[in-house]
Amino acid sequence: MRKRRTAIITGADGGMGMEITRAVADAGYHVIMACYSAERANPKRLVLLEERAERSLEVLAIDLSSMASVNAFAEQVLQRKEDIALLMNNAGTMETGLHITTDGWERTVSVNYLGHYLLTRKLLPLMAAGSRVVNMVSCTYAIGRLDFPDFFLRGRKGEFWRIPIYSNTKLALLLFTFELAERVRESGITVNAADPGIVSTNIIRMKQWFDPLTDLFFRPFIRTPRQGASTAIGLLLDSKAEGQTGTFNLNNHSKKLSDKYSRHCQRLSLWEETEKLLTKWL
Repeated sequence: MRKRRTAIITGADGGMGMEITRAVADAGYHVIMACYSAERANPKRLVLLEERAERSLEVLAIDLSSMASVNAFAEQVLQRKEDIALLMNNAGTMETGLHITTDGWERTVSVNYLGHYLLTRKLLPLMAAGSRVVNMVSCTYAIGRLDFPDFFLRGRKGEFWRIPIYSNTKLALLLFTFELAERVRESGITVNAADPGIVSTNIIRMKQWFDPLTDLFFRPFIRTPRQGASTAIGLLLDSKAEGQTGTFNLNNHSKKLSDKYSRHCQRLSLWEETEKLLTKWL
C-alpha cells in the first residue's frame, strides 16, 4: 500500500479549516490538524471520520501566539522525517483588545504572522519539489501598514484598533508569501496567497453591541466557509496550480497586484526584521 503524503493545516478545526481538511483528506493525504486546543479539535476530527472512515487525520496542538509552542510542534514533525507535501497556514485571529504574548509581541501579530512564519521556515527542510505552501490572507492587506518595531510590539503605532492591526498582519503575510516564493523558487516549492473574501466565521464577531445587527443584515450576504475555502483548496490540490508560485489569488483565480504590493518597499526589511526576532528558534 502506497504511503500517504502528509499535509499540515493550521486552524483545521475552524469553519474554513474544516472545509480545507475535508478536501485535502479526501484527496488522499494524511492530514495533521494543527490546532490551538486538541480537546476542542478532536471532536471535529471524529465528525470528519464519521463522514468517511478512510480519511487519515490526526490532531497536534500548536499555540501560534507562542514561539516556543510553534518550535515544539515543528520539532516533533521534523523528528518524523516525513515529507511535507502541503502546508496550509490558515489559522487567524482578530483580537478585541491589546494582549501581549509571553514573547512580548501583540497577539494578533503573533498568531496571524509570526507563528506561521516560524512554522513555515522550520518545516522547509521537509519539503521538496512539488510541495505547496498556501497562506490565507485577506483583502484588508490593502489598508495595512508596517511600522517597525511598533508592528511587532503593539500591532501599530498609537492606540489599539483591531481592524488596522488585523490588516497589518495580512499585509505582512502577503509580503512573506512573495519573498519566500522567490527564495525557494529554484527548489520547486511553491508559495501562494489565498484571499477567501468576507466569510461568515466567528473571526468577524467583534463582541460589540452591533453584533446582532451584523448577524441579521450582514452575514446572509457573505460567503460560507466552504465558499471561502475554495480558492485555498484549489491552490493546494488543483493540477492547474502546479508550478504556480508567488501569486495572490481570489475567487479561484490569480490576480495580478501592482508593484506597490508585489515589490513592496518593505518586503525585504520585513523579512530581515522577522529573522532577527526569531533567531533563537531558527
